[in-house]
Amino acid sequence: MSIKVFIETDMEGVAGILDHDDWCQPAGGQYRGRYYDLGRAFLTREVNAAIDGLFEAGADEVVVSDGHGAGGINPALLDRRAWLLRSSVGGWPGGLDRSFSAVIWIGQHAKAGTQLAHLAHTQWFNYLDQTINNVSIGELGEMALCAGELGVPCIYASGDMALVREAQALIPGIITTAVKHGLNPDHGALLTTEQYMRANLSAIHRQPEKAREMIYEGARAALTKLKAQPQGWGLATLQPPYERVTRFRPDKPGDPYRIDIARHATSVIGVMNAAWRPEPYQP
Repeated sequence: MSIKVFIETDMEGVAGILDHDDWCQPAGGQYRGRYYDLGRAFLTREVNAAIDGLFEAGADEVVVSDGHGAGGINPALLDRRAWLLRSSVGGWPGGLDRSFSAVIWIGQHAKAGTQLAHLAHTQWFNYLDQTINNVSIGELGEMALCAGELGVPCIYASGDMALVREAQALIPGIITTAVKHGLNPDHGALLTTEQYMRANLSAIHRQPEKAREMIYEGARAALTKLKAQPQGWGLATLQPPYERVTRFRPDKPGDPYRIDIARHATSVIGVMNAAWRPEPYQP
């Protein structure tokens, strides 16, 4: 049976990515973008390390999904064995389907409001929290629950230590690698969007080459484990019906808080793609 692996990527969880404005956005507007190209290279090389580990463990095909808003993968540096996916059609789950054998994450950050995280957010820094059926989830959780509905196991994730703990709490048996540790203990619930963007910038990082060695070993171990134990781990699931609740922080002092609610009777993927019904609320 052919082994096909989906790699979901982001930038903020990469070792050596020090802040958002210099490293994760191109120069322009409010963003300095001084190290954006270097940040893309750091991410792409972490992805390449994972690809090496996956093929060493027996993968036949790897698809890399560039999940960073401004774009994070440098195609010229990407391992020649991989396919690159960007801007998939059809909404969630962003190109993942039942043809894949597994999902992994590289460069992923923790969800909004996480303590001791680095550059934590969900979609954008204006999210205060997001839940499905009262389970708090971030960007990893969004994809993991979609994968669980499709029956595709989630086997590996790398990012900051807070992301590692988040993945372990949600996905049974997942193998993880922490390449940095956030240092701010504040959850930031009382901050505006602008304030929250500046609140969790402190972290201690692995040296990037060492991080890549760890990611290679982790990805290889995860696929090796899946081949030896194809059932009983790696699936994050909730029971229907599904209610997705997203709470937003104010953009500036004095603005109202907002809550958006979406529901679907039978499908997590359906609720991820359902239209929101916005409502005001008090935190």
